[in-house]
Amino acid sequence: MRAIVSSILFATAAAGLLVCASAPASAASDPYRWCAQYGPEGGRNCGFITLQQCLDTVSGVGGGCELNRFYTGPETQPAPRNPKLRKQKPRHRAPR
Repeated sequence: MRAIVSSILFATAAAGLLVCASAPASAASDPYRWCAQYGPEGGRNCGFITLQQCLDTVSGVGGGCELNRFYTGPETQPAPRNPKLRKQKPRHRAPR
């Protein structure tokens, strides 16, 4: 009896691990930065890459656009600036 219970527990644990491991990766990530909110109690659509796409969608039907709280794509930061080096005047040595 004990062997049967152990086998059932092992099989259940193995099945649980298999289900967790085979979950689609897209469930954990959301590449769309913008969400359209259709009115205060309307639907929500987080399928927009640019703000302009979202604004075009809600235009005429009411609602607004906001950042997706679950966005996992790359952060958009300004490109690193390369400070300009000041050109130095050549130094002239006094003749000896």
